[in-house]
Amino acid sequence: MSGSLTVRVLRRLPAAGRTGACRGPAGLRAEPSRFLSSASSGSMNVFNRDMKKRQKQWSAALKDAHQYDYLRDEVRGSRPGTRVCAAGSGRTFPLALDIGGGRGHIAQHLNQDVVQSLFLTDVSQQHLKQSRRTEIPTRCVMVDEEFLPFKENTFDLVLSSLSLHWINDLPGALRQIQQVLKPDGVFIGAMVGGETLYELRCSLQLAESEREGGFSAHVSPFTAVTDLGNLLGRAGFSMLTVDVDEVQVHYPGMMEVMTDLQGMGESNCAWNRRSLLHRDTMLAAAAIYKEMYGNQDGSVPATFEILYMIGWKPHESQTKPAKRGSATVSFGDLSKISQPPDADRP
Repeated sequence: MSGSLTVRVLRRLPAAGRTGACRGPAGLRAEPSRFLSSASSGSMNVFNRDMKKRQKQWSAALKDAHQYDYLRDEVRGSRPGTRVCAAGSGRTFPLALDIGGGRGHIAQHLNQDVVQSLFLTDVSQQHLKQSRRTEIPTRCVMVDEEFLPFKENTFDLVLSSLSLHWINDLPGALRQIQQVLKPDGVFIGAMVGGETLYELRCSLQLAESEREGGFSAHVSPFTAVTDLGNLLGRAGFSMLTVDVDEVQVHYPGMMEVMTDLQGMGESNCAWNRRSLLHRDTMLAAAAIYKEMYGNQDGSVPATFEILYMIGWKPHESQTKPAKRGSATVSFGDLSKISQPPDADRP
C-alpha cells in the first residue's frame, strides 16, 4: 500500500491562499472518526439512510442544483477518471459499475476505449434522471449502496466516488464490491475522510460549549485513512493503493458553508445529530470560525479530506510475493554494497 498527500484549493469566491491556523484545541475535537475494528461482530448503524435519500432528492430538485456540483466535478470527475486510465494501462473494461454516481460525474471523463458499457447507480432517482449523456452506453439503476443487487463476477471495473462515507456497514459494502468484480477486476473509489470540515466542527463545538455548557455532534463521523487499507485487505482485495487528497474551498462565511452542504445533499444524517441550534450559538460559531481560520480578505476555508483507494480482485496472473526463504541475498550483505572490492584496495 502506498500513500501520498496532495493539497489543492478551490475558490467558491475569489480568496487568498490557505491559512496556517491550527485545527483547534485537541480537547475539543471529540467527535470520533468512524473506526471499524476487526473485532466488531456486527455492522454499525451510524447514519439514517432514509434521511440521506431525502436530502439527495431535495438537493436534486433545486433549480440551481448544478451550482453545487463544483466539489463533485473536481473529486468525482477528473481524479477517478485519471486513475481508471492509469490503473488499466491501456486496458479496456467491457462492463463497469458506478456506485453512487449521481449525475454521472465520472462517466463524462471516460470514453469507449476505456469503458465499453456502464451501469450508473444512485439512491436518488432524481439524480439519475439528471445524469449527463456520454458516448458510453449507460443504464441507470436506483440502488442502495449498502445492498448491491448484482451477481458475483459480473463487472470488470467498479467505481465509487463520494458516496461510501454515508454507508453504515463499510466492511460489508467493500466485500459486496469485491464479490461483484470479476477475477482481476479493479475497484477505484474516493470517499470523504476523517479530517473533513474540521474548521466547522471545531467552531460549532467551541460555540456550543461556551453558550450551552456542552456540545453534540454536528458533523458526521468519517473513516480515518489509517483504517482504509485494513478494510480493503479484509474485504479480499489485493495490490492496494491508498492516497489522500486535501481540497480546500473558500466561502464568504460559515453560513455559506452550511448552505452549500445542503445544496450538495451532504448534510449530517447521523442518528445522534442535533437537528436545531440556538441562534446565538450559530452566530458565535460563525464569529469563532472567522477568527480562528479566516483569511485576510474576510473569507473562510472549508477543508475536504478525500481518501482515494484502488484494490484488485485476486487472479493467478497477478504479481505475487516471493515464497518465504527463496531469497538468494542476505540482509546482512547490504552493508558490503558500499565497500570497494578487495582487488581495488591498495
